[in-house]
Amino acid sequence: MNNTLREQLAELVDEAELEWLKPHIQKDVVILVVPELDLLDVAVAIASDNTQSVQHWIGEQLLVKPSPEILNRWNTNPNQRFQATIVQPYILVKELVT
Repeated sequence: MNNTLREQLAELVDEAELEWLKPHIQKDVVILVVPELDLLDVAVAIASDNTQSVQHWIGEQLLVKPSPEILNRWNTNPNQRFQATIVQPYILVKELVT
């Protein structure tokens, strides 16, 4: 089942611009995934209720809500791009090197 879920989620991964993310940031549903984690692995864990992995990543600050400092950095770099996917109700994003 996880392969099918993984394949379905893989189809939803796309590149996003900050402008597209801003309404979701305001709704507090954007979660930043650190570069060390694979966005698709995180999406599968959240979608399949793998709370052990998700709690570990949160505890290690590998999954975070964007802080004011991060948001400020993003806003000063309008060309910032993201790898993004939706796992309701969240938008998972990973910064792409620009």
